[in-house]
Amino acid sequence: MSPYDVARWCAVNGWPVHPLAPGRKTPAANCPTCRSEPHRPQDCSCRSAGRWCHGFHAATTNPALLEAWWGGHPTLGVGVSCGPAGLVVLDVDAHCAEVPHRDRLLPGIPIHESVNLAGLASGFDTLALLAALRGQQNPADDVSTLRVRTPSGGLHIWYRTPEKGPRYRSSVGSSPKAALAWQVDVRATGGYIVAPTTRTPAGTYSPLGPARLPALLPDWLAAELQRTGHPVTDPPTPVPPPRRTPARPAGQRAHRLLEPLLAQVEACAAAAEGTAFTEKLNRAAYTAGGLVASGHLTDSQARDLLTAAADTARPHRGRHSLAVITSALSAGAGRPLHLEGRP
Repeated sequence: MSPYDVARWCAVNGWPVHPLAPGRKTPAANCPTCRSEPHRPQDCSCRSAGRWCHGFHAATTNPALLEAWWGGHPTLGVGVSCGPAGLVVLDVDAHCAEVPHRDRLLPGIPIHESVNLAGLASGFDTLALLAALRGQQNPADDVSTLRVRTPSGGLHIWYRTPEKGPRYRSSVGSSPKAALAWQVDVRATGGYIVAPTTRTPAGTYSPLGPARLPALLPDWLAAELQRTGHPVTDPPTPVPPPRRTPARPAGQRAHRLLEPLLAQVEACAAAAEGTAFTEKLNRAAYTAGGLVASGHLTDSQARDLLTAAADTARPHRGRHSLAVITSALSAGAGRPLHLEGRP
């Protein structure tokens, strides 16, 4: 199948898609204006103009855009925006990495010393361990759902969520705060997944087994996502007490506070290194976590702003950026940031 055919197949299934850079698994580059003038994806006019700026934020099922994007640029890859598609994809890694202490293999689940962990080396092992502890089938062996072998030897296990069920957020398997298992990333709201049959110089994302569509997310995995803090919860913004003078809406004040921090992150795009990108992203995400905890921003708003800034500065370091954002948001949530009395 050509990338255009893949994009149309995804759209027919109700999965919004966006272009990936030719031969890569990262989003296609923003237009010159979006690269030079940092702004929120929600405020960008490119989407209405038919451009693909801001990665998964531009995802669509519009046939006219699919034809314009992939019909006119047949080398583009295909990414699927997981949140709007109602997808939860387990991204199982097989990377060579130092195995952490047993207490960090399955966050929140102590593994007794009597459990022999000899040979454990990847996400395949931790996912199998989680399933065994719960007395469930290993998702990596689930022939009822779409599974895709990645060029690096990993595995994408696709599931769909109930139409009116909870939404889940993305996470990385190395996060000590919110993770399903070590080296098992979760692609959901706030993330995207590479579509099957996409080709890169490293190889092809190849469907495995007979299933070509996602099965319903198993109840036990939904419970694990719940336990590990993956549900997306948008806390209601508290109603401020009456004031004698008009006050700027809390959300606007929050954006005003975040804007200079996000601008510092985006400014890192001017140089490939030596800009303290991680430190600046951590500072912005920590502040955003405090604003979320105090009800001035929703979690999804904060993640959208932070992800857009990070992608502008380091478009090829999505995994690293997501880890920093997730960790710092969680840390910042422990110190709610109240804006009463601020201009």
